[in-house]
Amino acid sequence: MQITAGMVKELRERTGAGMMECKKALVECGGDIEAALEHLRKTGLAKADKKAGRVAAEGVVAVAIDAGGARGVMVEVNCETDFVAKQDEFQAFADAVAARALAAGVDSVEALLALPFDAAGGESIDERQRGLVAKIGEKITVRRVERLDSGSGALAAYVHNGRIGVLVDIAGGDDELGKDIAMHVAWSRPNALDESGVPEELLAKERTILEAQIQETAKDKPAEIQAKMLAGRVAKFLREITLLGQPFVKDPNVTVEKHLAAHKAKVSGFRRLEVGEGIEKKSENFADEVMAQVRGA
Repeated sequence: MQITAGMVKELRERTGAGMMECKKALVECGGDIEAALEHLRKTGLAKADKKAGRVAAEGVVAVAIDAGGARGVMVEVNCETDFVAKQDEFQAFADAVAARALAAGVDSVEALLALPFDAAGGESIDERQRGLVAKIGEKITVRRVERLDSGSGALAAYVHNGRIGVLVDIAGGDDELGKDIAMHVAWSRPNALDESGVPEELLAKERTILEAQIQETAKDKPAEIQAKMLAGRVAKFLREITLLGQPFVKDPNVTVEKHLAAHKAKVSGFRRLEVGEGIEKKSENFADEVMAQVRGA
């Protein structure tokens, strides 16, 4: 059967695959467009599997909040390059995944990937993700999902350049205050809301370090003085890593706790995601990176 330009065009529009790949698939399938589509999908997923070992440390954080501000979700979707992270199709995928996570009420990546990509059914999010890998040519992964449900307040959100996402559960104040606190969390990276939320192992580790410093710099001072120095430094450490104890980013003369009190507001919790946290990034020359993709294709 003769393979026409119109057939190639139709297959390209339906799959996003390259012209030569579409023509080759049509030839192999005897001009049957549906069979060629299935063939491209199968070979594309195979290519996607080969990319699974590559490092994907770029990407976006997408946020979805319900209409009443009671429930919110953030997802981190990774890719290999900043170029892909800025593409509309990649960002639309991340936004759709966040919306599905919110609607389904899931809080794990495994459960999220198993959901249908569209509420009406059909292919799963995992299948759509793998298809996107085949189309774009980079490793793409839904890496993390974070949920936050409001208690007595409402959720505020802030996304910085698509790379840092924050949800804050705040009661009282106005929308501007909620955004300001979310921006503060994005900037200051607090470990916990207050002292009660600081992991015991983190506090014990810091206490050991501070004790060693005092032994080195104040070893001639009486034990009671050393104990007071340790208590003071531990308190300072806790203020630095807790949201309520930190100096407010817009007015460092007051703590976040005092700023909230001045507006008769209270924060009950927060979540923060930053693209690529904990991923060991591979440093490459850009020209080498482009050539590596060309060879991989």
